[in-house]
Amino acid sequence: MTQQIYVAGDWVASNASETLDCVDPSTGEAFDKIANGNAQDVDAAVKAARAALPGWRSTPAGERAALLRKVAAAIVDNREDLAALETRDNGKPMAESYIDVDTIAAIFGMYADMADDLATNPEEVVETGGDVMEVTVARVPIGVIGMITPWNFPLEQFTWKVAPALAAGCTAVIKPSEFTSLSSLALARLMGEAGLPAGVLNVVTGTGPRVGEALVMHPGVDKVSFTGSTATGKQIMRGAAEDLKRVSLELGGKNPVIVFDDVDIDAAAEWVTFGAFVNQGQVCTATSRLLVHEAIADKFEARLAEVAANVKIGSGDTDAVKMGPLVSQSQYDKVMGYIETGRSEGARVLTGGGRPDEMDKGYYIAPTIFTDVTADMRVWREEIFGPVLSVMRFADEAEAIQLANDTPYGLAATVLSADEARTERVADALEAGITWQNCNNMVVIQAPWGGVKKSGMGRELGRWGLDAFLEPKQKTRWKAGGGVGWYDMKIA
Repeated sequence: MTQQIYVAGDWVASNASETLDCVDPSTGEAFDKIANGNAQDVDAAVKAARAALPGWRSTPAGERAALLRKVAAAIVDNREDLAALETRDNGKPMAESYIDVDTIAAIFGMYADMADDLATNPEEVVETGGDVMEVTVARVPIGVIGMITPWNFPLEQFTWKVAPALAAGCTAVIKPSEFTSLSSLALARLMGEAGLPAGVLNVVTGTGPRVGEALVMHPGVDKVSFTGSTATGKQIMRGAAEDLKRVSLELGGKNPVIVFDDVDIDAAAEWVTFGAFVNQGQVCTATSRLLVHEAIADKFEARLAEVAANVKIGSGDTDAVKMGPLVSQSQYDKVMGYIETGRSEGARVLTGGGRPDEMDKGYYIAPTIFTDVTADMRVWREEIFGPVLSVMRFADEAEAIQLANDTPYGLAATVLSADEARTERVADALEAGITWQNCNNMVVIQAPWGGVKKSGMGRELGRWGLDAFLEPKQKTRWKAGGGVGWYDMKIA
């Protein structure tokens, strides 16, 4: 099955003969293969999605809800297998994979509830103030959605897109990351077994140039939903413009965490460490820029180095591990390149800076903290997507806000302070789609997720995630007794 693609409800051979290795990041060794699909595969998948669209969007929303609940139950029943597969393919600790699996079950359940609400409240009445027209607004599915997901949270990112799209009545073709496709294939299998009609969901594995580009450019796709790098997001926007496709883009970030001088240093160091190094720092919202008040900077940096140095690193299936390997050789090389760049630019390595001594294979990098960083350094300005934290100091609130906002990105930002009025004030001043006050990297599935500036457009999760796959459709009805001539009509 892993070397096949999922099209029109069947597992079929790709039209391409090439395959890609699935590599265990903890060892660097291949353990499976997936198909490296092509444009013919994408065309077949999009045609299947288009053929399934009329039936699925006309399926009563309550019936769609019931099927999503069956998927949620299947996820719960297969929790162990899904988590183990996610860890082996991605490298993340099992504890995190369990959280991911539990989260996706909850997301399917949440969007089942929202589908029920669509059934109960199909139209919104618009108050016009007039008496000759009745106006309502329906929310209708956009159509066929092309979805491209990243490798850092394979199961979650699949679900963030697929669950609301299906609840809305859309059909989908999804291209998972070529580095981590196995859990997406497994989840597609569970959805098919749960009774999802053929063609409603299709999965084509392969690389971006072969599969992703064909999906974006296909005239049968009505919208593209992408999560990944800002550079790729720009390419997708350019491609989607050819057919004026709608796009949702959740892109990169270089997210600040501001630590004021009234914090509990131990607690704040734990929050900063978690925000920078969870999932090996391979998180779009990783708080990889630390701004610490100069009055506590020396003490805070010392404590932070202690906490980071004690993060347990190892294979994701090892007990109590907090950090696993990076996802791939290419990502390892990229992050190590940034670490060398930081050194060459004059930043000082406070802790980490390379492969842990005891790790002689796999893609492991120790939590790395740079101090003596300046605002023009690449490690401060560019998204690294690995376990690298850069530290600068600030003198007052105004400077902290200025430094935090001095970035082309605007995904997430964190404020830590004992003064709740200050955390609220500073959070309001930060240019970010997501802010955290006295916590860090908390994902609330009922709330909107997305960024501003070059961190993308559109929102996922919560009701905003459902709205991303629905179009408002005005329905105006003329009542008896109104004028019929060009100038007799009563405009409300």
